[in-house]
Amino acid sequence: MYTVHVALTDRSYPIYIGERLLARGELLMRHMPQKRAALITDTAVAPLYLDAVANALGSAGVSVTPVVIPCGEQHKDWHTLNAVFDALLANHCERKTTLIALGGGVIGDLTGFAAATYMRGVPFIQLPTTLLAQVDSAVGGKTAINHPRGKNMVGAFYQPLAVIADTTTLGTLPTREVGAGLAEVIKYGLIRDPAFFAWLEQNIDALTARDAGALAYAIQRSCENKAEVVAADEHEESGQRALLNLGHTFGHAIEAGLGYGTWLHGEAVAAGIVIAARVSHHMGLISAADIARIAALLERARLPVTAPDLGVERYLQLMGIDKKVEGGRIHFILLRGIGSAFLTADVPQRALTAALAASVKRD
Repeated sequence: MYTVHVALTDRSYPIYIGERLLARGELLMRHMPQKRAALITDTAVAPLYLDAVANALGSAGVSVTPVVIPCGEQHKDWHTLNAVFDALLANHCERKTTLIALGGGVIGDLTGFAAATYMRGVPFIQLPTTLLAQVDSAVGGKTAINHPRGKNMVGAFYQPLAVIADTTTLGTLPTREVGAGLAEVIKYGLIRDPAFFAWLEQNIDALTARDAGALAYAIQRSCENKAEVVAADEHEESGQRALLNLGHTFGHAIEAGLGYGTWLHGEAVAAGIVIAARVSHHMGLISAADIARIAALLERARLPVTAPDLGVERYLQLMGIDKKVEGGRIHFILLRGIGSAFLTADVPQRALTAALAASVKRD
């Protein structure tokens, strides 16, 4: 087991990375204020891991209330959140009852937001079971639900007590989910870690083949990168944390434009990264060779590098309600090179239009 620490003074917490961690009830118990938990998962994950985690907690003397919600991004909404609240209230869950998120990014985001708001805040722990959640969404305390007009538009910053990433769960992931997680892994190399990007170019085939050693290192390095950024800018006040959203402004527009769940989040981010790279190129910041290198790695990770043709005006409309809009101006994360990202609102319309036109897939 490898441990990465997220350093946030009195709200610091560990990220445990290793095999067969879900069966270690005592690991969970280290971070629970009372021997009572609500275990929140979805209909896809429950048949695989719910009993194992509940039994591990039961063996450690914890009383467990399971809450199973529908699977899918389209269910990360007010209706499902309220169903979670109904279950917590019906089972008399208290302020020291720990909410445990067992699943992917949807479960983690929704459970975290439930924890931030139920009884004005209760403890929670992340048990991410997808690669994307283990390297990104479970770490850093961003919690949210979607609104029909925009992704993750209703939420809160609320840190977990611990993140436990059991790498054995990756063996049951569909191939598309592995690729979706790799999009976020590749992002870290692009924004701040060029040596890691080069390592990914050398090891991407091992990662898509789910080599245990390669995956463990990729998760560890991704979590180290994110932990450093979150510790420096937890609430996105200095702009450093915003760099973690490379490709996300375009990606969120794709998800909302197509309908949540049509593309996986990581797939939309991958296409969004290529658009951001093209905008950077049209602004004279990176070379065509850099774009080719980025697209080649994403393609080898079995990710889309062209975006759906929603129309330039529709993209602009959807991006106009992104969380990075400030003073009516969209802020973009762009690249000065591989391993060097920056935040700016000074993007010429011609560069944006040209990048979108070059990036969409036309039938």
